[in-house]
Amino acid sequence: MISTYQRLKRQRDAGEINGFTLIELLIVIVVLGILAAVVIFALGGITGKSAVAACQADGATVSTAIAAYNAQNPQTPLTTANYLADLTTKDADNQNQGPYVQSWPSNSPHYQFSYVTGTGLEIAIPFGGSAGAYTGPSSCATVS
Repeated sequence: MISTYQRLKRQRDAGEINGFTLIELLIVIVVLGILAAVVIFALGGITGKSAVAACQADGATVSTAIAAYNAQNPQTPLTTANYLADLTTKDADNQNQGPYVQSWPSNSPHYQFSYVTGTGLEIAIPFGGSAGAYTGPSSCATVS
């Protein structure tokens, strides 16, 4: 152990071992921390924009699925009780050419879609947003 220490000390004194000082390492860590803070602050608004875009895309997809179902099944209108089954599964006798949507969109911290007989597609937006009929992409304006 002592011989290893003496050998390393001789190499260091001779300039054969190069390393960073503690101050240099601390400066690098501080600079990296500042850069990380700037990046996190700059990307903070991206989450809200992506939630709005997802809401608009999901609303358009579900609206299209409801319109397709109604066009193919004019005698069997959607009801509040069966909309999930009618839009997402195929009937055993293959009368319903579903699924119209693979699965019902769900992004519960930001928005939630539902179907109400007589009203159509509805959207609920928590945290002070509006709740009511989905009328198009502008219905997602208050998603956060």
